[in-house]
Amino acid sequence: MNRVDIVIPTYNHARFLGEALRSVIGQTMGSWRAIIVNNFSTDDTHDVVAAFSDPRIGIVDFANHGIIAASRNHGLSLATAPYVAFLDSDDSWYPDKLARCVAALDAGADIVCHGERWTSTDGTHRDVAYGPEHNARYPRLLFRHNCVSTSAVVARRDLLSEVHGFDERPEFVTAEDYDLWLRLARQDARYVFIPDVLGEFRRHEASASSAVERNAAAELAVVNAHIAALPASLVLRVRHRHRRARVAYAAARSHQERSQRRDALRRYVECLRTSPFVIRAWVGLALLAAPTRIARR
Repeated sequence: MNRVDIVIPTYNHARFLGEALRSVIGQTMGSWRAIIVNNFSTDDTHDVVAAFSDPRIGIVDFANHGIIAASRNHGLSLATAPYVAFLDSDDSWYPDKLARCVAALDAGADIVCHGERWTSTDGTHRDVAYGPEHNARYPRLLFRHNCVSTSAVVARRDLLSEVHGFDERPEFVTAEDYDLWLRLARQDARYVFIPDVLGEFRRHEASASSAVERNAAAELAVVNAHIAALPASLVLRVRHRHRRARVAYAAARSHQERSQRRDALRRYVECLRTSPFVIRAWVGLALLAAPTRIARR
């Protein structure tokens, strides 16, 4: 029996899928099965998969109607191994990823997440470590930020099924993974983080401010849904305001990185109006204003 089933949702990513699958085949642990959930791609996705001629790799066509959570859930419904890993079709893993994650799961972890190298389309990269464990406890995960990455996760299949996988609400799209990690944390799932970089996450530098706003709205929708389920109190209202401010701050930073100054300014102001205690927002606002001051001298 396979130790790990790997769920790989894809749509018109044939140009990346081959690299992703080569990274799976190159794993030092060979007891795996890859389930590619293809959203009826119009490129040569099927040809790319067929070229590998590996019986451990299978592909199923499934219409997700723009909800990637539905593709992941479909893959999860087909899984039979005790552990499930998720790999986006434009990401890749290093050879010992599965072996090290499975060892941690065998030792008692429920969910394992490792570090990743974020690579950008301009050729730059940076290494990112997730966690640590105390940040994956429910209150901190809810009131701070997501500290888990989907393509870096291997988890117990029975636990994923117990919480019914990913939420398919349209308003959660791009943050459906954050909601899942929250629900697992609420179940006291044991998170283990491996700080070493064991894979690569491909960043597509979308220039449109709408992409930033869509991600921020999805994150806020998840936060609001979870907070709505908690007992009302003054402390909760204050923490909720601060969390909304952190979402605005993150959006401001993303706009600023894309040189979308007007959108960044709007989001920084929103952040500080919501909660003036997000110190980094004051710093970001100062940095945003600096070029203007220099230009006027």
